[in-house]
Formats: sequence, structure tokens, C-alpha cells
Amino acid sequence: FIYTTAKQDYAKKLLEVLDPKKKLIRRCLSQSDCVCSQGCYWKDLTRLGRDLAKTVALDHTMQGFPAQAANWIPVPHWSGDPQDEELLRLIPVLGQLGQA
Repeated sequence: FIYTTAKQDYAKKLLEVLDPKKKLIRRCLSQSDCVCSQGCYWKDLTRLGRDLAKTVALDHTMQGFPAQAANWIPVPHWSGDPQDEELLRLIPVLGQLGQA
């Protein structure tokens, strides 16, 4: 899943870059799938329809997940650097979570 507070048009462009062959990402949630409170959008992981005890979210800001802070794994903001390997560094952690 991709879950972004961005508008749907931006999310579609993001998917074209991340998964141009449409083989990796099954679903994309965008701003219309977020909760809006006092003009701020935040992601509600319950909208994924999955057990939250088995769900993690990777994001550069916890602001996006205030109701599910325990599910959040912080990652640095991505600036478009093609040499960025931050997500690759998380593979061992995500593997351990998958086995737990």
C-alpha cells in the first residue's frame, strides 16, 4: 500500500515512478482517504482494513499517524536522490517484524 496525504493526481504520478509496471503496489490511498481535522490531513491506518497489530507505516513524519503512533517507523524525508538507500537499510528490521 501507498498512503499519502497528497491529492490523488500526485499519488498517481508517484505510483508511475515507484511501480511503473503495476506489479508491486496493490492499492494507493490519498488525501481523500485521510481524516481532516482543523485543516490538517492525517492517515488513519484502520482504513487499510488490516489488523493493526500486524501493520507498520514508514513515514518521515509521525504527524501523519497520530492515532496509530505505535505503528510508525520513522524514515528520513526523501528528496529524490536516486542514491538514497534508507529503505534498503530497513529490510532486516521489516524481515524480523514479518517473522514475529
